[in-house]
Amino acid sequence: MCGRKVEMSGKGVKRVLRRIGADRCGALQRGGKAFANFPGPIICPRMTSPLAFLMYEELLPGSQLPNKLQDLGYRVQTLNGGSDWVELVQQEKPIVAIMELHVKHTDACAIIGELKRNPDTEHLPVLAYTQPEKSELQAAARDAGAALIASNAGMLDQLPALLEHVLEVE
Repeated sequence: MCGRKVEMSGKGVKRVLRRIGADRCGALQRGGKAFANFPGPIICPRMTSPLAFLMYEELLPGSQLPNKLQDLGYRVQTLNGGSDWVELVQQEKPIVAIMELHVKHTDACAIIGELKRNPDTEHLPVLAYTQPEKSELQAAARDAGAALIASNAGMLDQLPALLEHVLEVE
């Protein structure tokens, strides 16, 4: 509920801030005491979890990869190959893109290439994954600009370490 603006002053501010959840975000704490008589507008900073874009062949409710990402504290937005990834990355500003390379109706390597050729989206790290025997697909993804290519066999177990590695600042 953070990000709201409160246009009050006086004793009612503390009650209103508590009601909208602002006192939980710590924006109004100083020395352990909330400002009860704070004059003027108060803007509580927006606190959100990082966004991860996910391209997955057959995403069903209850799929393990999105659930694991949510367990790690990410908001997950699933996209298909027909989406305009460059435009969506510019609008939504995800922290990472995770792509399954072996998708029937989409060229994931072309999408990675588009993201890396555009100066507004080239910063986005891409974690790609596929079956270990698809070495030509892995090489194409590496050439397109994927930051890391993983095997789908250990993807779920190693996901925290893979994300940490792909998100390292170069």
